[in-house]
Parts: sequence; C-alpha cells; structure tokens
Amino acid sequence: MFEAAIAGSLPKPAWLAETQKLWPKWVPEGDALLQAKADATLLWIKAQEDAGLDVIGDGEQARQHFVHGFLEAVEGIDFENKVTMGIRDNRYEAQVPQVVSALRLKGRVHAFEAKFARAHTKRKLKFTLPGPMTIVDTVADRFYGDRVKMAMAFAELLNQEALALQADGVDIVQFDEPAFNVYMKEAADWGVKALERAAQGLTCKTAVHICYGYGIQANIDWKNALGHEWRQYEDVFPALAKSKIDQVSLECFNSHVPMDLIKLLDGKEVMVGVIDVASPEIETAEEVADTIGRALQFVAKERLIPCTNCGLAPMSREVAMAKLKALGDGAALARQRYGL
Repeated sequence: MFEAAIAGSLPKPAWLAETQKLWPKWVPEGDALLQAKADATLLWIKAQEDAGLDVIGDGEQARQHFVHGFLEAVEGIDFENKVTMGIRDNRYEAQVPQVVSALRLKGRVHAFEAKFARAHTKRKLKFTLPGPMTIVDTVADRFYGDRVKMAMAFAELLNQEALALQADGVDIVQFDEPAFNVYMKEAADWGVKALERAAQGLTCKTAVHICYGYGIQANIDWKNALGHEWRQYEDVFPALAKSKIDQVSLECFNSHVPMDLIKLLDGKEVMVGVIDVASPEIETAEEVADTIGRALQFVAKERLIPCTNCGLAPMSREVAMAKLKALGDGAALARQRYGL
C-alpha cells in the first residue's frame, strides 16, 4: 500500500552535467561520460532506496532531455539543422530537430540504463519514455504533414523499445505526456489511441504521467494564468479510464487541481502528486500523509501511489534529496494512519 515513486527525472550531479538545467551540457566525454552516467544512476538508486521509496527509477541520468534522449536513437530526424519552434501551445520556444524522412529505430535506445538499474536494485523498477503526442509537439515535421500519422509512427518505435525494456526486467513502463494537459481535446481523441499503440503487447504495468510541467518560469507563469481551478484533466481522464493503461498521474500538492477529478479514473491505479517540483520548500511527512488522506476519499488504498508532481531535474541535488526523504517518510506515515 502507498508504494512511493518518483515521476521520472532527478538532478544531474555537477560532475556529470550542468546543474539545474533542462538541457544540460555533459561535462565528461567518451568512455568517461558513460562511466559518469552509470555512477550518477547508482547514486540516485541508492538515494531513492535510502529515502524509503518502493518503486525505483534511473532518474534519467543518461539522457540529456526526457524527449530527445529517445529521439537520438531514431533515424529520419535531423539534429544538425535544428529550428526554433513554439512548443506546448507556444508556452515557450525551443530549439528542436526536424523529422525529414520515415522514422525507424537505429537499435536499442535505453538498454544500458535499464539493465544497469535492474542489476542494482531488488525493488520494483520503473522506466520512463516520452509519449507520442509529446514527442510530436517537440519536433518540427518536414515529412509526414499530419500530426496523428506522425504520432502513430513514433508510437510504433516506442512500442519496440517498451517491449525490449520489459524483457530487460522493467516492472513498470511509463509514458510521459505533458502535452495531454495542453491539447486536451486532441489528447482524448487521438492522443490516448497513440498511447495505447505505444503500450501494445506489454504485460508489465503501464503508466502515463500527465503534469503541468517542470518548475521552470514559463510553466509557473502558465499555471498562474489558469485561474482558481485547473480542470485540464477533466477532458482526458474519461478516455484514459477506458484505456488499457494501468496507472495515471495527477498533480496534487500546491496545485489547483480539484482532487475529486480522481473519480474519473475509476478502476485505475492513481499516481497522486504529493511533492511540489516548483518550490524548493521541503514538504513535511505530515503534509505528504495529509495529501494522501485527501486523495483516499476518491481512490482505494491499494490503488494509490504517492508520487512527485513532475520530475525534479531542474532542482538542486540537496533539495531533491530532501524531497525524496519527505516522500518516503510521508508514505510510511500514511501507512500508519490509514492502515496496514
């Protein structure tokens, strides 16, 4: 009960990459870089276990960016001639690669990270991949001419890697779809279909992470413009409730998401965001347990997974460590309060 987990990313140590950036430059090169990625992954596996988390992730230490870490292994994408494009409905601009021909995988994408993490923890292992809709929103299309067609093409590639990750011993494959909170109608229409294509044939647990974004200024400004209630989940949750995806996340702590929207996910396991990723203030175990308690009005104990609202990548290492401990301690306190 209350198997605590992170959403995905964790800060990269200063000896691996630039700190507190979403697109950090690597510090080492060549073989030294591969070793540094492994060392950082091991560091965060130990930190998660020490914090009492039940589901462990690799912290995305071997990826420069949560979307582009996957795209680097895809043929048909031009990284040499990036273009400036508004993403997330023009919330901010980014330098993005261009899709210039039919897409195919060059080979395995995340075998190194998944096998390394599996070898170094006996706890449940979750591995994250970008969702097809979010990928489509983070590249410039110069070939397909149709967002849905391109999303399905990416979904096929994601599915190939997801099946391989399952074979590597991953217990949960999670697809990150922040675009679901931006293009709500499209998400409910074709976004969920593309997501299911990406998860096709998986027998391990499947999850989709939908958040309001990292704690960067552009996202904070956007949140401040959303009004008293954030009801974006209301559009896509009914479609996800009918899908075959096992777990769905929602951002809860320090957000304006009405908690009762959880009812729209009847039958699903719910990753309840109990850790704020937009503030360096450290949550207390009591605050985490309180958030879990409020969520229990709408989801059964055995289906609630305490989680971070989003990734912790832009935060300082010290703050992230403290927030992991708050998450683990809060889940333990909730077990005492609500029932083992």
